[in-house]
This record gives sequence, C-alpha cells and structure tokens, in this order.
Amino acid sequence: MDSCIFCKIVKGEIPSSVIYEDDNVKVILDIAPSAKGHAILLVKHHVADIFELDAELAGKIFAVVPKVAAAIKAELGCDGMNILQNNGVEAGQTVFHLHIHFIPRWKDDAVNIKWTPGNYADGEAAALAAAIKSRLD
Repeated sequence: MDSCIFCKIVKGEIPSSVIYEDDNVKVILDIAPSAKGHAILLVKHHVADIFELDAELAGKIFAVVPKVAAAIKAELGCDGMNILQNNGVEAGQTVFHLHIHFIPRWKDDAVNIKWTPGNYADGEAAALAAAIKSRLD
C-alpha cells in the first residue's frame, strides 16, 4: 500500500531502529514509546488487522513474539511486558496495518493499560461461549 506508513517502514523508505527481521516481519523500536524498549512487530505483507490474517502467516508471526519479548526482557530487566494487538478504531488501532506492541513494564511505572471488570448474568457466559464456539466449526 503506497500510503501506509508501516509499509514504508517495512520497505526501508522510512528509517527505523530494527531489532529483528525475517521474511515475514520487521520489529522496530517505537518512535513514540510508552516505555523504554517499546517495540512494534510489523507484518511485511500488508493486512489491515487480525481479521484479514490467514492461519499460516499468523503462525509465522506469532512464533517470533516470544523470541522478541524474551530479548527485550533480558536486555532491559523489566518486571513484565504487555503484548498488545489492536483491531479497529474502537479497540485503539490507529494505523491500519497489522502490528503487535511489546511494552516493557516495571513496578509503579506510568504506563496505564486498564479496564473496569464486568460480569455475566447467570448462564450468560455459558450461552455466549456456546454461540462463539459454534462459529469455529
């Protein structure tokens, strides 16, 4: 895609600090990090979100995630890590090219990724699980 900023980064048209690259992904340090070491895995084949991703490419992409996460953790000595992948405007996606965030976390840091826990009425969770399961077959 000519206008996609992540496609331009993948092609090397926009400079980036690359920490990992293979035939399917390029992992770079985020230029506006939420924490030191915040990295982004960019899929080299343009897909807008997880709903456009096929199972074969998903396996290749997600096989890289633990390797990159472990390298970041080993280098920074962070206490934990958020690994995020947003799909759609309502979910916080701002660049419509599939990407995965690695956000190193430390006790009492300033990163805020929280939500208010909800609940299900009696039997609602089981009914919803069954409905979703029926779409997987």
